[in-house]
Order: sequence, then C-alpha cells, then structure tokens
Amino acid sequence: MRVGTGDGRAGWGGWNRVGGAVLVGLAVVAAFAGFSVFTTWLPGDAARYRDYSAAGKCPAGSEASAVEDCLRDVTLTVESVTNKRKNRAAVLTGPGPYTRMESSFGDPGPVLSGLEKGERVTGTVWDGDVMVIAQGNLRQSTAEEPRDELQMVAAIGTFLWLLAALGLLFGGVRVARPTHPGHFTWRPYGKVLLIVAGVSCGVVGLGSVWTGVPWPVVPSVCGVVVVGTAWFLYRDLRDGRAGAGPRTQPPLPLP
Repeated sequence: MRVGTGDGRAGWGGWNRVGGAVLVGLAVVAAFAGFSVFTTWLPGDAARYRDYSAAGKCPAGSEASAVEDCLRDVTLTVESVTNKRKNRAAVLTGPGPYTRMESSFGDPGPVLSGLEKGERVTGTVWDGDVMVIAQGNLRQSTAEEPRDELQMVAAIGTFLWLLAALGLLFGGVRVARPTHPGHFTWRPYGKVLLIVAGVSCGVVGLGSVWTGVPWPVVPSVCGVVVVGTAWFLYRDLRDGRAGAGPRTQPPLPLP
C-alpha cells in the first residue's frame, strides 16, 4: 500500500486537533480566572482601600482588639528583621492582642533598613495588620497597607481575558480545520499577539498607576492595541501570501 501526502496530512491534522482542544481548555481556565479578577479581586481591593481611607483614630482609652476598623498606634518591639531582595519582613511583638505580628515590605527603607532586634517602633494597626511603622521622624508603609493601585489588577484581568480570546480563536480554528488553520499558527501570528498582549497590559497598567488614570482605561487601551495589531498583522500576512500559492505541507502543531 502506498502512503501518500494525504496520510501525512491526516497525521498532522490529528496532532493539530489535539493541540487545539488543549488551547480551548486553557482558554476556558484563563477566562474564569479573568472573571474572578474583575468580580472578586478588584472590588475587594477597592472596598478595602475605601474602608482604610475612611478609618479614623481609635477613641482614646478604648480597649484594643485583634481586628478593629479604626487606626490604633501601638508601641511594638522588633523580634527579628529580614532585609533581602526577595524577602523583606519584620516580626513585631506588643501588648494585648498584638503579641506577635508579622509584616512584609516592598522596599528596604527608610525604616526597615535601620531596624535591629530589640528596638522599639510605633506601629499603626488596622484590621489586624500593621499598616505603617515609624521610628522618630521616619515612616514606612508595609505591604499590607491598602493602596489605590487597581490599574495593575485590571491589567492582570485584561491579560487573562486576552489570553482566553486568543486561545479560543487559535484553538477553535485548529479543532475545526486541523490541516488548514491558515494564518492561525504560532509563528508569526500567535507569538506576536501573545507578546503584544503581555507587554501592552504591563505598560498600560504601570503607566496608569504612575499617572493616576482610572483603572477602566486599562482594558480599553490594551484591547485596542491587541485588536489593532491583529488586524495589521493579518493584513500583511494575507497580502504577502496572496501570490505564494497553496501550501505543500501542513502547518506544524503548537510547540
């Protein structure tokens, strides 16, 4: 029996269909993750920041509790300090409900870099965590302090949704047309779009944080950038291959 080109195409088609199904499955996971970002993570951070911004000082003489919705300044003793690039933290001990509190930090200074075991600091406590530590005139926020940086959360959610859209599109085409996916291949179309999605979400998210642009701008700008890139790239590929004739070999499956 002679094995011809058709058998080879059928073999590649089977692998392409499997790869397409995997892409569709990953796309569904990414879509649910993005949905969770916008419905749980982002609203939760926004509500926590609003509550923290609206919190006032605890009444003088009031009894302290482990979790409070007011700001309380407590004298704490440094039990241990870790100041490494990937792990900046301090263990603080205090009276009453503040027996042992662990706080992490995003940068080394100005307070953390000079802390030593046994020293005392003033910690501003809210909702069971230390928000700020102070020593003399120096103050430093901890990683637990709520921040108005919803733009980066939106950027993560947007990237997940773009990832889901690309996975559904490329995977669906491979499942429907395993031997003839056209331009919906990893190189160059898929690879470029994935890079553009990641870079645009990162740049727009950080830029929005620095400039104070509201978070809803992030999904809009990232979506326009990726869709625009997809259109121009598709147009160039279509025009460049218009006179190239039909393919003689089936496309390779995704790596």
